[in-house]
Amino acid sequence: MDAAAMIGAEAVFRPVRRGNAFEETVERLLQAITLGVVSEGQRLPPERELASRLKVSRETLREAIRALQQAGWVTSRPGRHGGTFVARQPEGARPAGSVGAAEAQPLPPLRDTLVLRAVLEPGAAELAAAARLAPPARERLTDLLGECAAAEAGAYRQADSRLHLAIAEAAGSPSLLAAVADVRSRVNDLLDAIPILPANLTHADHQHAAVVAAIVAGDPGRARSAMAAHLEGTAALLRGFLPDTVPEGP
Repeated sequence: MDAAAMIGAEAVFRPVRRGNAFEETVERLLQAITLGVVSEGQRLPPERELASRLKVSRETLREAIRALQQAGWVTSRPGRHGGTFVARQPEGARPAGSVGAAEAQPLPPLRDTLVLRAVLEPGAAELAAAARLAPPARERLTDLLGECAAAEAGAYRQADSRLHLAIAEAAGSPSLLAAVADVRSRVNDLLDAIPILPANLTHADHQHAAVVAAIVAGDPGRARSAMAAHLEGTAALLRGFLPDTVPEGP
């Protein structure tokens, strides 16, 4: 089917924003699948056309498609009539511990969790940078950053959580730290329900480094914006993978 003839194509295959190109590309492709713009067995628009519509590089698009292949959402077929096709969803295509696990227990409301996190954590990073941390506190953040970057995929979430909590602790407010810990638990429940994408972890490492560098340099504005950009990347993936599985409030 021609992309121009797909119902809803203009809405989902729209340009992504800068800063989280990989994650937002995954989100756009997942929206196209879960909303039925491209149905099971149908082929996604050609790579050149998709990259042009999304305003991303072809390498970013290929990374996103590879991630969705690994997660079982799409499959590629070679040859003249080949391309990237939507796989059967949602039965059994996702790896254990991903979205299918959401049926075992209720997940936190998605939008509420993302909004709360977007309010709390950029502010925590800003306050941590404004605190002009002593050398031991700066070294601790740098050490945790290194642990996160070195963590294997299975241990990444814990290392990631420790770094985020250390940033909140550096803000100097026990109440803020408690709130960040609570929302982080909710975020982890949501993240446990989607596949781990190696390209996203690499991107997250770069963003973590930008956040910590801004805090260590004592630059509150840069720390806030770097954390906000990082959180939006995670939010994009969660919105893409969990649009219909997470109940929302009124």
